[in-house]
This record gives sequence, structure tokens and C-alpha cells, in this order.
Amino acid sequence: MKPLAEMAVDVLTTADGREKTALSREYAAFWQAARGAGETPGIGRAAPPRHPARPAAPELLSPRDVPRRRPGTPAGRIALLHAVAHIELNAVDLHWDIIARFAHVKMPMGFYDDWVKAADEESKHFKLMCDCLEEEGSHYGALPAHAGMWRAAEDTVDDFMGRLAVVPMVLEARGLDVTPGMIEVFRRADAGSAVAALETIYEEEVSHVAYGSKWFHFLCGRHDEDPKERFHALVTRYFHGPLKPPFNEEKRAEAGIPPDFYWPLTEEV
Repeated sequence: MKPLAEMAVDVLTTADGREKTALSREYAAFWQAARGAGETPGIGRAAPPRHPARPAAPELLSPRDVPRRRPGTPAGRIALLHAVAHIELNAVDLHWDIIARFAHVKMPMGFYDDWVKAADEESKHFKLMCDCLEEEGSHYGALPAHAGMWRAAEDTVDDFMGRLAVVPMVLEARGLDVTPGMIEVFRRADAGSAVAALETIYEEEVSHVAYGSKWFHFLCGRHDEDPKERFHALVTRYFHGPLKPPFNEEKRAEAGIPPDFYWPLTEEV
């Protein structure tokens, strides 16, 4: 069995979305089987790429140049599914990247268990979105996508706590805010497959946000830092602009993020 960091780099350097996520799930199954058998696999060290490999399509555009479509139309719903697929593919890379990028930091094995599980679930989510797109006569890559998705990884390439603060605790937490509205769009359109897929994503994303909160608090404890103050400082440094309500306070609380973490960041701290 390869060290986990090398597995992570293998996923990051696989370009095709279906192949990337299949490899991600294969490696996750290896890891989980070993851990289930009571083994402690090696983490190792590896050199992750600054940017993950990507397929030739979709074309990546500046956020301001991505066309806006009305979600109440069939074309708008396809665009929404495509956007979620793109987010999920980036999430696969983000979760494997945090494993490889910070493998030099000594962490409990539970940290790796959590992020392997998160990467596995994001891989499943990408497949679900691709299947929904194909059911609608489209596919991932058929539309342009957001080029800024990897920016948080670039900004926090040398900051472990910054990565945890911005990716799971801000970006993924935002998914908890907006997914119920997306589910309702597809429910009104009687798109049962998309509703079921998005409900799965919504349910499982709570744990990914919770992993971020758990390990962020762990590192704050290790360094004797106040978690709320450190979170505010890191988000102000790395996240570009204020956080935007409305917030899903119930699901954020379930994931271990109380309101006094995010409400003060709706304006400059």
C-alpha cells in the first residue's frame, strides 16, 4: 500500500474528472479497509502540484464572465448542476491536497480518516452530479466554469490553519446555506434524481464542515490560541470580502460553528 500522501498526489495529477474521482474512491477504500483491519498505514511525504490536473473542458472563466442563467428554466437547471459538479471536483482535490500539502505536520490518524472520508464522499457527489447532467442531455465540461475555485488553496498553500478556516469553515459552510434553495428549485421542476442527489450532498457536507471545525480547534489548542479570534484573523486575511447572510445557523451549529464565528465577519472585523 502506498503512503497516503503519494496516493493524494496521484489523485491531484489525474486530469479526467471521472478517472480522478474513481481513483479517489479506490484509494479511500484501500485506506478505510486497512484502518478497519486495525492497521496504521504510512502517511509519508510527497510534493503536491501547485495546481491539480484538470480536463481540457470546461473552459475556466473569471467569475464575472461566467454566464448567469435563470434557475427556473431547463438551461438554468443544467447550469446549476454543472456548477455543483465543478464545486465537487474542486472539493475532491482540496481534500486530497490538505493531506499531501501538510503531511509534514504531525497529526492524529483521525485527521487522515476524516479527510479521506470527505474526499471519498466528494467523489461520489461529483459522480451524482455528472449522472444528473447526463440525464438532462448534458455533461460536465459542456459549459464554462468558475476559474476562482482553487484560489483558496493557492492563498493558504503555506498556512494549515488558514486552509482549515477558509475551505471547510467558510466555503463549504456556504454550501450549507445555499443547498436547501437549490433542492427546492429541482423539487419544483419535479427532477427527482437531482433532488435525491442534492439531498445526499446536503446531508454529507455537514460532516465536512465539522471536520474543518474539529481540526481547526485542535490546532488552536495545540498552539494555545483563541479559536474565534484566530478564525476572524485568518478569514479576514485570506477570504476576499465579507461573509454574506442568510446563514443556515442550524446546520452550521451541527457542524460546530457558532454564530459568533461568522456574524462578525459580515463586515470588516
